[in-house]
Amino acid sequence: MDYEQSPNRAYGAAAVGNEGRPKKAPVPVKIIVAGGFGVGKTTTVGAISEISPLTTEAEMTSASVGIDNPGQASLKTTTTIAMDFGVLTIDQTLKLYIFGTPGQSRFAFMWDDLIKGALGALVVVDTNRIDDCYPAVDYFEKAGLPFVVGVNTFNGQMQYSLDEVRWALAVREDVPVLAYDARFKASVRDALLVVLDQALDKAIRQKAT
Repeated sequence: MDYEQSPNRAYGAAAVGNEGRPKKAPVPVKIIVAGGFGVGKTTTVGAISEISPLTTEAEMTSASVGIDNPGQASLKTTTTIAMDFGVLTIDQTLKLYIFGTPGQSRFAFMWDDLIKGALGALVVVDTNRIDDCYPAVDYFEKAGLPFVVGVNTFNGQMQYSLDEVRWALAVREDVPVLAYDARFKASVRDALLVVLDQALDKAIRQKAT
């Protein structure tokens, strides 16, 4: 019996197309989602990831009282103690690997390892607690990593305008400040695409010099 060869039959680990050439794997891009405690980093990663996100959530106990402050209106009962991880395929040429940082200052030592190989970052801001976001902004400015400030609207409302947030955080004019909702995939995607644009701009400038 004769069998017709599939135009995209997999040989070994590579898929072969009509022209007999292995399909090129998408370029991996590492993106960081950072910010203060309880601002929506885990929600951001979970909303956009095409796989079940890896989280390292632990229950908050009485031992954290006076140390971890999720905000007066927050119903948060868990906290990230290491990182969050998710994946998003942009197209056939590009795949994002998204790492969320822990928000508590006592876990800040992990950031240096998490940002290795990253091309950009989304700094998540809660306008009810803007002060909590200063360390993340300062960190990425000193690290020289392109970043975008994303104001998480939570319930669709913001305490301050984007211009007021920019002024309060004292970020440069070339750093985008945008609003997004961490609960919704399309909103998170749009914010991450701005991060990609920033990373691309830096790469073009470096190539030109």
